[in-house]
Amino acid sequence: MTHPIIGWEKETPVPENYYFNAYLNARNGRLHFEDLDLAQLFLGDGPDQGLGRTLPSPLEIIYLPVIRHRIDQMRHIFADVIAEVGYDGRFHYTYASKANAAEEVIRTTLGAGTHHEMSSTVDIDIAQHMIRRGLLTPDRMIICNGFKPAGSDYAANILRLKRDHDQLIPVIEDLSEISPLLESGLSFDVGLRQKSYGHNTTEAEIEAANSRFGLNLEALWKAADYIAAAPNLNLVLYHYMVGSQITNGDEFLSYLKPGIELYARLRQHTPTLRIFDFGGGMPVPMTLNFEFDYYGFVRQLLTTMQDVCGRYNVPVPDIMGEFGRYTTSEHGAHLFKIITAKENQSKYPWYIMDGSIMSSFPDSWALSEHFIVLPLTNLDKPFQRVQLGGITCDSDDVYPPKPSHSPLYLPVDTDNLYIGFFSIGAYQEMLGGVRGSKHCVLPEANELIVDREGENGRYKFQLLAGQSAGDVLRNLGYHI
Repeated sequence: MTHPIIGWEKETPVPENYYFNAYLNARNGRLHFEDLDLAQLFLGDGPDQGLGRTLPSPLEIIYLPVIRHRIDQMRHIFADVIAEVGYDGRFHYTYASKANAAEEVIRTTLGAGTHHEMSSTVDIDIAQHMIRRGLLTPDRMIICNGFKPAGSDYAANILRLKRDHDQLIPVIEDLSEISPLLESGLSFDVGLRQKSYGHNTTEAEIEAANSRFGLNLEALWKAADYIAAAPNLNLVLYHYMVGSQITNGDEFLSYLKPGIELYARLRQHTPTLRIFDFGGGMPVPMTLNFEFDYYGFVRQLLTTMQDVCGRYNVPVPDIMGEFGRYTTSEHGAHLFKIITAKENQSKYPWYIMDGSIMSSFPDSWALSEHFIVLPLTNLDKPFQRVQLGGITCDSDDVYPPKPSHSPLYLPVDTDNLYIGFFSIGAYQEMLGGVRGSKHCVLPEANELIVDREGENGRYKFQLLAGQSAGDVLRNLGYHI
């Protein structure tokens, strides 16, 4: 099939014990997230799973074990391939906090031993909070991306953070960012970010790339010279990010090859350079027909690095990836109740849910992004093709997104029908605004944080209250 598969695509019921993907499965006509019966959270029937109460719809689910699974998976892949090809460098898994900066996410990624990447001045406060809690330990690298010009709060706070955490690596986006570090008198390991976004196969194409991030080639070499001459700066990292959610491994590597060549040349010039940071781009399943050969991609990446560094007679670098979407996409779900079904002389009936699609998952509306949608109940009953609408009065509050050719099938029986959107844990909550007032003044839903005691132990729950109508009114300035 050429279209993204976003759910069940048959009129027949879902078979018992059917697995939609690695973590979503059908049991007794209900959808389970690993072993968690999602419908039980609303209906309360069946054995209690440890929550001790039922919850209203809508409901956000934050399932933390998936984050650890993803981190472990990528580490094992790199470890296996490093051993297989005899690669002399190490792998550094780094979490890109912009994907989801919620406390429970940062706590989980740091608890899994990741390094930490940030992009703004408030990230400094988050890092210091985690340092005080003992979660961001002295052995972890903190990568400071984003614009940090002289005189900015971000630049000043980087200097402040350096006094609390030595393993801090500011990544230079512009030549003007060097002077605050140089004048501080503090010793800094630093990185350089190449202007590299997109598919650029030659230096001329890199120079012509339309990107607001990174240094052009002339500025890159100037920055390397400035840093080499500085008594307190040490160039250790080269950042070459080419895109986000790149689902073709061969294309991904072809995008990175020019940066690998430039790294080797820069390493000849600067012997302290030791880390190649390919940034983000590692894809994660957001639909049910996702395919990506992670082992094949990592094998190509490391062997290409070996070949290029061999030609330039320089040692291979450590490899760093900044994994944001890959780390957090699958841990988030948003659950809703279908409150009415309308024929309305439409080709397919309209199912209306008790929340908003466009404000809960802004990428669906803004970028026509696809997410997995499955019923939590009535999986053992017949399905029909439908259109899904949010409760707002906006014509764009629909799913699948308007340009999509993906069909959406949901059960014909809408009695106590609940549905879930899955793989929405990266960017959607941050773009929609945490505790912000939403489109059509819909209150924010309750949030249920789910963890486990050990790999397959008992569930642990933490409920964060959503917004009341009064909260929304106060946000908007109605002080009554």
